[in-house]
This record gives sequence, C-alpha cells and structure tokens, in this order.
Amino acid sequence: MEKYDLTVIGGGPGGYVAAIKAAQLKKKVLLIEKERLGGTCMNWGCIPTKYLLHQTKIFQELKKNRNIDGPLNELTCNWSRVQGEKSRIVDRLVKGVQFLLEKNGVKIIKGKALLEDGKHVRIQSDGEQTLFETDKMILATGSRSSHLPFLKPDGKEVLTSRQALDLETIPKKMLIVGAGAIGLEIGTIFHRLGTEIVILEIMPTTLPGSDEEITSRLERILKTQGLKIYTQMKIEKSRLEKGNVVLEGVNLKDQTPFAFEGETVLLATGRRPNSEDIRESELGFKFQRQGFLRVNTKLETDVPGIYAIGDLIGGKLLAHKASHEGIIAAENASGLQKEMHYNAMPLAVFTEPEFSSVGLTEQELKEKGIKYQAGLFSLQANGRALTMGKSEGMVKILADEKDRVIGGHIISPNASEFITEITLAIEKQLRLQDISSSVHIHPTLSESVMEAAMKAKNEAIHMLNQ
Repeated sequence: MEKYDLTVIGGGPGGYVAAIKAAQLKKKVLLIEKERLGGTCMNWGCIPTKYLLHQTKIFQELKKNRNIDGPLNELTCNWSRVQGEKSRIVDRLVKGVQFLLEKNGVKIIKGKALLEDGKHVRIQSDGEQTLFETDKMILATGSRSSHLPFLKPDGKEVLTSRQALDLETIPKKMLIVGAGAIGLEIGTIFHRLGTEIVILEIMPTTLPGSDEEITSRLERILKTQGLKIYTQMKIEKSRLEKGNVVLEGVNLKDQTPFAFEGETVLLATGRRPNSEDIRESELGFKFQRQGFLRVNTKLETDVPGIYAIGDLIGGKLLAHKASHEGIIAAENASGLQKEMHYNAMPLAVFTEPEFSSVGLTEQELKEKGIKYQAGLFSLQANGRALTMGKSEGMVKILADEKDRVIGGHIISPNASEFITEITLAIEKQLRLQDISSSVHIHPTLSESVMEAAMKAKNEAIHMLNQ
C-alpha cells in the first residue's frame, strides 16, 4: 500500500494550491479529483464568466460609442466562436495547473475518494478501487448550485450557472432567481447580447450582506442600463406555459401577487457544499448549518489530522478565499502553526461598473456599536473616470476612532483591481493617513481611494469638505 504525507481531496483552486504548497514544503502529496483540475471556478465559473463578460463588454461598448461612425446596428456577436475560445482558454489553464502539479512532484489521480478512516483513503477509478495510506488530509470538495423545491434545473428551461454559461443560443428573455454575484454577472452577459433580463431577489437589496449605500447605487446603475431588478420578491411556485416558465409569488413590500414569464430561468440562489460523502464516513466530523463542515482557526476539522477548506466550510464562497485557506491548511498539515483570518477578505462582482468590497460595512459597524469615520468620494470628480466616460461610481473608506482602516467599498471600472490597496491597509492595520500620504499616479481610478481617505478627515482636494 502506497503511503503519502498528505492527501488532498478536490482539485479546485484551494485543493491544487494546497497540494503545491505542501510539495514546496517537501511533503509527498497525493491529489484526488473527481472531475477536472481547476474545479468549478476554472472550468464552469470564474474563468468562463470573466471571459464572456469581457467579450460582451467589447461588443456593447463598440455599439454604443458615439464617436464611431458606420452601420453599428449591423454588428453581431459570433456567439459560437466566443464559446469556442472560452473553452480553449479554460483548457489552457487546466493544463497549466496539471503541469505545475506534476513539476512539483504531486501525484494526481482522477476518481472518487472515500474516507476509510483518518489515515486511509479508498479511490474508485475506472471501475477499480485502490487503497492509500496518508498521514494528513485536506478536504476541498467544493460546492454546487442549490435550487428551490419546486424549481429544479433541467438544462433546458431551468438552468444552473454552469448550464447557462454553455448555452448554444441566446435566449430572448431570461428570469434570474437571486441578485447575488452570479445572478448579476450572468444577467449582465446576456443583457449585453440582447436578452431581456428580469432578476428576482427575496432580500431587500441586491448583493445581500454588502454595504447598502454602495449596492443601492449599483442597483440604480444596472437598472439604468436596462436590467430589471426586483427585490423582496418571494417566489412560491412555477409552471410551464406555452414553452415558457412562469414564476409566481408575492411581493413582500406590499403583499401583492406577481407572475413573471421567461424563456429560461437561471437559478442563482446560492450554493450548497459537496459534503454528502464526508457525512457518510462516520469519522466524527461536525457540521454547521446547511451542511458546511466545521473547522477551527487552523482549518482543522473535529477529526485530528484532517483539514478542510473552500466552499466546503462555508463563509464567503470565493476562489481566492479557498486558495488562501489551502496555503494555511497545507502549512499546518506540514507542522506549522498558522491561523486563518477573514477580516481582510475582499470580494468583487464583475458587472459594469464593477463592485468590490473588503472589511466591515456601515451597517455592521452600527449594529456592533462601533464608532467610525466614513470617507466617500464620487468618480464624477475623478479625471480618469471622466476620460473613460464612466463616472457613475464611488469609493467609500471606513476607519475606526484611531483612524485605522476597517472597511472599503467601491463601485468603479476595474474596482476588483484596486480594492487591494484597502485590503492591505486593513490587513496591516494602516491608518487613513498612510493611504492619503502615499503618492497615487494621475490620472488613475485609484486616486479615488486616496481622496476618500482624505475626505474621511475632511481634507479632500477634489471635492468640497462639508
């Protein structure tokens, strides 16, 4: 029986990063993946979504540019070509991950992993079973799309995000259940291609849990673009009518009934962990609500020597969160003593403009009774935003009484790229003055971060301090 220092179950962003990190620490590593290396993010989520967002953005901006003459109404998007190129990019990245794993000495096996006990893993592959011994394990089995009891995906009228990104034809009208990141991003893609988009969200705001002032502004911008977004909409039943799907329910604002009809429905109601096989192992794992696996600050489960990361343990279901957890778990499985902290975990939604956020929101600060300072700077006073014709946005920075940065929220083109400055400030407990006294290149969108930090102290240069 072959023995390994560490076995990683799941080859998504967290899993393969954990395997590479452990190999760098001179451990003998086995990686087991049931589907494809790169997991959902690389194959059916983050990467294909961003490629489709980029291509449709080019298409839309070209059609709407007032300084270009010619028959712009004759432009069409070659959707089949776009889909083909998307697949080629995904394949290239997957092969790159495989190359890195192999060069780092990681053994890769494709199959289903079954936990025999805390030290043995049985792999089912091609009708055969093989037993391996391992000193430590990292579970990174990820998650999958959730659905409503009366509305289950069929790949035709009712779609998961994975199925929506592989559509061969562009629907005329799409209903989207959920106004989180997945719903807004996929809605943006198809809206740019001419699909009528209706988004239904049960919560009072889009992007529930995010800073309300910022997300309400983003919602207004998206509605101006043509997306139809309805909040506090409780869907109670669905039915097929003349080939279309009809969603019925009640508007929680005034208790009035509603009915929306569409060619397809996208389920963007969240994700659930792939934890069934782990539950069946009977090793003594403890689970949280909705089936997420419980871990401590070192990412170790209730079974000694077995760690868990990524979507499997809940929290914000983000690829970069899983990757960072993979590093921490691999280090701890290798004998180090590291703790995972989430106070500076950024997120981004790749609409246009983009939304990015890190740290605490104003609502959280008020609920906790924490005194704070807020600096808000509008992109309408940012030269770079004006040259891009995209001045609908803002940067908000939050700091405590001692001027330490504790939150940041941005609506802007490329917001995902410069939220990192605020993330670093939170992680290193920097002050507002550390940001405002740092020279920022002009003209750039990131100058707005500096101005927001200055505005928190009523020292902004390019807007009035009131």
